[in-house]
Amino acid sequence: MIDGNFVIDAVTHAYNLHPTNYRAGKYAESLAGLIWGLHSSLSGDTHRVPTSEGFLKNWSVKELAHLLFVESGVDLAVHHVLPLQTLYHDGLCSYEKTLEIHRNYPHRFLVYAGVDPLRGTAALDDLEQQYETLKPSGLKLYPAAWLGDKFRHTGWRMDDPTIAFPLFERAQKLGIKNIAVHKGLPMGAVPLEPYKVDDIGGAADAFPDLNFEIVHGGMAFLDETGMQLSLFPNVYVNLEVTGALIVKRERWFAESLAALLKWAGPEKIMWGSGTVFSHPHPALHKFWHEFQLPDDLVQVAGMQVTPDVKRMILGGNYARYAGVDVESVKKKIANDPFAKLRARGDIQPYGYRESLYE
Repeated sequence: MIDGNFVIDAVTHAYNLHPTNYRAGKYAESLAGLIWGLHSSLSGDTHRVPTSEGFLKNWSVKELAHLLFVESGVDLAVHHVLPLQTLYHDGLCSYEKTLEIHRNYPHRFLVYAGVDPLRGTAALDDLEQQYETLKPSGLKLYPAAWLGDKFRHTGWRMDDPTIAFPLFERAQKLGIKNIAVHKGLPMGAVPLEPYKVDDIGGAADAFPDLNFEIVHGGMAFLDETGMQLSLFPNVYVNLEVTGALIVKRERWFAESLAALLKWAGPEKIMWGSGTVFSHPHPALHKFWHEFQLPDDLVQVAGMQVTPDVKRMILGGNYARYAGVDVESVKKKIANDPFAKLRARGDIQPYGYRESLYE
């Protein structure tokens, strides 16, 4: 926790970025390079992996959990299956890792299933299977795909009644209420069109009992994203990568947050670090302890980012969104191995060692 405030990190990834995992040649390498570039350029000096060789590896679930719950103030995190098998052999964040998280850390993680809508009925079957084993709190989707070594320009849209809607119907039937979609941040050197947000409203309108979570909200299409938040009660925004801007690009972060607040206030904004993309501590610490909107952006947002607003963004909003019983989780994690290690106080960035848990 941070000053007694319960923190939920709404999206995390145990990436497999090792070159042996690349399937789609230059596109897989391009995306891995983008993730490394963002990490190296946005991370503070004390919380940066110094070399690409040290970062472009197969990150373990144990490393991810240690980063979140020992080296930062995160209490509960969400891990996504990433269905990018046309890019990476294991999809980038594998089903198997998410299953390991679900089995080993049920009080520290929620998990999202992940399928490729372009697989049609196979995607529906895949969702059914993941539901049985993962009991997911949500579903993660990507708006673009690759065929071998080529980008697939005929992708799909969230408001597509043929491709998307059957998947939403199946999720609803299974009791999966939260649909997260990657937007705003192109996945390497690829066309921008699939990452726009103009397809969110049609999905939100057609499925009012589902929630739609715009991941990477605020990185681009600011007013368009804000307008979706204001128009549809079931549209939310996740600050993955956007939140990390606060460390070395604070003005960019402030402008993005002010634009979202301008349209819809703070109730629909959720914190997400994207760890292991970046170390979770610096952005979280700076946001809680130091960040304020500059006066000119207070005029844009119509408000200042007060402690109450920060509490909403850092955990309260997601707890309401996903139905998290915060008091129950607090009791379950109060004396677990992560809490005990964090209480020792001798925490070093990227300091995971198996011996710490023996």
